[in-house]
Amino acid sequence: MERKVFGMISLGCDKNRVDGERLLGEIVKRGHAVTSEPSEAQILIVNTCAFLESARKEAIEAVLEGNSFRGGKLEKIVVTGCLPEKFIGELFPALTEGDVFLGVNDVPALFSALEESYARGERVNAVRRYGKPCFSERLVSTSPHVKYLKIADGCFNHCTYCLIPSIRGKYVSCPEEELLKEAASLGETDELVLVAQDVTRYGEDRGENQLVPLLKKISKLDNICHIRLLYCYPDRITEELIEELRTEPKLIKYLDIPLQHSEERILKLMGRKGSREEYLALFGRLRKAVLGIALRSTFISGFPTETEEEHRALIRFLGEAKLENCGFFAYSREEGTPAYKLAGQVHPSTKGRRVRELYRAQAEISAAKLAQYVGKTVEAVCDGLDGAEGFLGRAYFQAPEIDGCVHFTAPRAEEGKRYSVHITRADEYDLYGEAEGELQ
Repeated sequence: MERKVFGMISLGCDKNRVDGERLLGEIVKRGHAVTSEPSEAQILIVNTCAFLESARKEAIEAVLEGNSFRGGKLEKIVVTGCLPEKFIGELFPALTEGDVFLGVNDVPALFSALEESYARGERVNAVRRYGKPCFSERLVSTSPHVKYLKIADGCFNHCTYCLIPSIRGKYVSCPEEELLKEAASLGETDELVLVAQDVTRYGEDRGENQLVPLLKKISKLDNICHIRLLYCYPDRITEELIEELRTEPKLIKYLDIPLQHSEERILKLMGRKGSREEYLALFGRLRKAVLGIALRSTFISGFPTETEEEHRALIRFLGEAKLENCGFFAYSREEGTPAYKLAGQVHPSTKGRRVRELYRAQAEISAAKLAQYVGKTVEAVCDGLDGAEGFLGRAYFQAPEIDGCVHFTAPRAEEGKRYSVHITRADEYDLYGEAEGELQ
C-alpha cells in the first residue's frame, strides 16, 4: 500500500489507549505518517469503547463526525476496539460509514484489511482475524513523562453490571518478559502507570500471583523513575503488596481501589466481595503500614433496588473512609448483564440526585484534606502550561487525568520535571502555589 497519513480518535480507558498506541506503532513501523488532526488524515482510526451505552453512543458519533471529512483528504475509516469486538454482528451492516472493522486484538490485521478494502472497493469485517494479544512496538500518545503499561487483559470477576468479560474475555496476564521489554523500550519515564481491569490478580491465570515479583523487576529498570498502580481490587491487596508499597521508593504511595458500594446487600447483588467493615479495616491497615498513602475509589449509585437508606449509608461510609479522591457514576443498565434483568430499577432522576449528593459529600472531605497542605511545600511533577499565567502539576496523590492538580507559578518550568511548590490556597479538588525550585 502506498504511503498514507493516518489519524486516530481514541476513546475509553487507558487500557484501550495502549491498544491504540500499538496500532500507531504498526503504522509508523510500515513507513506511514501519523497526524493529530483528523481532518488531515487519509485513513482515520476510531478506537472505541463499549463499556456503557453512553460510551457506545460516543463511539458511533465519533465515526459519524469523522465521516464528515470525506469531501477532503479522508479515504477510509477504521473502526476498532471494544465496540466491534462485542457488537460486530449488528454494527457492520448498520454503521456503513466504517470501511474496516477490527477487534481488540487485531493489530497485525490492520494492513491486510486495508489493502483488501482498497483493492476491492468494499467494506471489510476483520474482527478477530488475528484475535490474540500482540506486543508490537507502541507510538506513545501521552505526555512524554507519563506512560501506561497494560499488564493484563480481560477479567476474572463476574460483577453483575459489567460487560468487560463478554468483550475482553477471561483474565490473561501479559508475559513478564514482554512487559519488562516493553517498559524498557519506553525510554526515560517519570511515571509509569500499570493498568489492567484488576492489576492485583496479575499471574493468577498462570497459577500464582506474580504482581510483587513483577513490580520488583520493573523497579530495577533505570529508565523508570516512579510507578503507579491503578485498579486494585480490595480482596487481592496482600500483606506482600503492602510491604512492597512501604519499602520500594519507586512505587507511588497511591492505590485506586474500586469498591462500587459500601452496603453488603447491594455488594452481593453486584457480585462484589467484601463489606464496609472489611473495607474500612483494609484502609486502616494501609494507612498504618504506608505512611501518607493516598487512597482513591469509585462507586456506583442507583443500582437496582438501592434504597434511600442504603444511599445515605454510602454517604456515611465516605465520612468514615475519608478517601483522598473518589469517582461516582449512575448505574447504567446494560443488556447482556445479569443486573439488566433485576426488578427495582431506580429512576434516572433519582440516580442523578444521588450522584450529586455523593459528590457534595466527598467534596467536603477532599477540601478538608487539601486544606492541610496550605502553608506547606509539596513535590509536584509539571504536566505543562496552565493557560498564560502558570503551570499545571500533580502531587503523588493525584493520578493523571482523573484527580485534581497543583496549579503553580514559576519563572519557568519544564514538562516532566519535578518542583518544590509552596501551597498558598486549596479548594475541593486542586492546590495552588508558587514553585520554590526544581528537584533533582
